[in-house]
Amino acid sequence: METGIQGLVTPTKYWHKLEDGRLQCDLCPRFCRLKEGKRGLCFVRANQGGQIVLTTYGRSSGYCVDPVEKKPLNHFLPGTPILSFGTAGCNLACKFCQNWDISKSREMDTLADEAPPETIARAARQLGCRSVAYTYNDPVIFHEYAIDVARACHEKDIKSVAVTAGYVCAEPREEFYRYMDAANVDLKAFTEQFYWKLTGGHLQPVLDTLKYLKQETDVWFETTTLLIPGENDSERELDEMTRWVVEELGPDVPMHFTAFHPDWKMRDKPPTPPETLTRARRIAVNNGVRYAYTGNVYDEAGGSTYCHECGGKLIGRNWYVLSDWNLTGDGKCRFCGTPCAGVFEARAGTWGARRQPVRLRDFAA
Repeated sequence: METGIQGLVTPTKYWHKLEDGRLQCDLCPRFCRLKEGKRGLCFVRANQGGQIVLTTYGRSSGYCVDPVEKKPLNHFLPGTPILSFGTAGCNLACKFCQNWDISKSREMDTLADEAPPETIARAARQLGCRSVAYTYNDPVIFHEYAIDVARACHEKDIKSVAVTAGYVCAEPREEFYRYMDAANVDLKAFTEQFYWKLTGGHLQPVLDTLKYLKQETDVWFETTTLLIPGENDSERELDEMTRWVVEELGPDVPMHFTAFHPDWKMRDKPPTPPETLTRARRIAVNNGVRYAYTGNVYDEAGGSTYCHECGGKLIGRNWYVLSDWNLTGDGKCRFCGTPCAGVFEARAGTWGARRQPVRLRDFAA
């Protein structure tokens, strides 16, 4: 029997009571300390009735079928459709947020659609999706809902993908990734100054999450860095970041360098020049990153996957449309036999660049 949504408020477990009576949320490194009736910076977790609750369980800002490459994930079931959804709020305060209308929302009306986890899993199956993405805002803040959806999806052989900033504490992180199959982690910059000045957070917890994923899990993950002119695009910072990735995470973790466009509270910054992305990709490859990509610009070469051994084009990409496919059924280079890191099926998906909005009520039991 399908489990219904018990209102919109769900008890949580990552918190403790302080001596002054306030409750401290221990989900993420913000450690919000809340009086009765107050919400955390994320907006969706609050002190109600002497406990920290999730106030938006089962509510979404919308559902849409996307190409998995849009997350972006280039080495996880390429060419397949993924059912994407998010909620409201976020536990960072990025001045350059590209989804600020969702992540910075303080209006419950933003949460226009609702569904129990089983309905999402059923929709994904009926729509032919191989996976579900928790995206648009950070799934860390709707931890309980994301895990329940992942459980329901796994029962129908649907994978779960977290699109996240990686800003989470150790204990909830371990529980969360027990249910995730893949992730794209925003490595927003490689300086503490950037994180504190432009996101209101800190760099080290994100690095800790990346190392945890590599060392303690089987989750496939890739990183994304939005390059903002004059803020995190210097040759020195990109050199240090990519060297760290190779040394700490290994050469097989794909890195995406994407273009910034003026938005939210950084409308005074110019868009990222395409040559900046090309330079970042070149630095990454020179430092040993085997799979480096450009994004948010048209760059067929920068969006395609190449064999790190022979240089042959393994997967050609024109935006989100796959062209060349030169992987064998077991994920090896068709030209030289070298394995390509990732999660691949025998054939490429054929979803293309389509974006299909979905009404979850159409899939209710």
